[in-house]
Amino acid sequence: MTSDETSGAPDGPVAGEPVQHGTGVTSNRAFPTNGYPSSIDPFVLFERFFIEPDEGFPMHPHRGFEIVSYMLEGGMDHEDSLGVTNTAREGEAMRITTGGGIRHSEFPAGGEGCNGLQLWVNLPREKKEVDPDYEDAAAADLPTEDREGATVTTVVGEGSPIDLHTPVEYLDVAVDGAWTWSVPDGWSGFLYGVSGEGEVDGAAFGQGDVRPVTDARSVDVRSDGGLRAVAVAGRPHGEPIRQRGPFVL
Repeated sequence: MTSDETSGAPDGPVAGEPVQHGTGVTSNRAFPTNGYPSSIDPFVLFERFFIEPDEGFPMHPHRGFEIVSYMLEGGMDHEDSLGVTNTAREGEAMRITTGGGIRHSEFPAGGEGCNGLQLWVNLPREKKEVDPDYEDAAAADLPTEDREGATVTTVVGEGSPIDLHTPVEYLDVAVDGAWTWSVPDGWSGFLYGVSGEGEVDGAAFGQGDVRPVTDARSVDVRSDGGLRAVAVAGRPHGEPIRQRGPFVL
């Protein structure tokens, strides 16, 4: 699939769409989808993946972007052509810089299924061929704080050891009441529902929903019963995003 530059954001939330990967793994994809057929510069795609015990991704190649995987339930075994092996469990994150090329595999750990979130971040043109790299973070390494109306864990951003070639803020947010998400000036991003339900800018919002935001603004999030969501924003590169399967050219 080829994704072009970011189009205008819809007026409200859009439901994510199911994706069946060739390996048998299923996902709920936030974008690009039929409902929102665009990447969100600098983000190539975002989805929640579900891997059954007997499924997974055998060793395969990537290049031209960075991957952030954040585990929600269970564990995922990672192995790559750099010689790295690691198991990421609930609340832990991994970052892969594919750069000029890397191979890796992903399988559920311990004979049990797992699910998590995966974000692809485009590399700017001048960094497409950087050396591949890997970094991970334990749950205790990711700063968590109580803010007005929410508890916020920083997966990528200030205080997190996960660093990217693109300025990005990636927050795991548990909202109980009212919380305001402010997208930095000149940045683009999205809000994705992990569990629970609530409202985003007055519209119903729940698990698997996505709210793209392509202009700097404040997003009002409310929930009486509890809503878990991730809020992700980054500085656009202003370059076309061209995805060819596992490669971003």
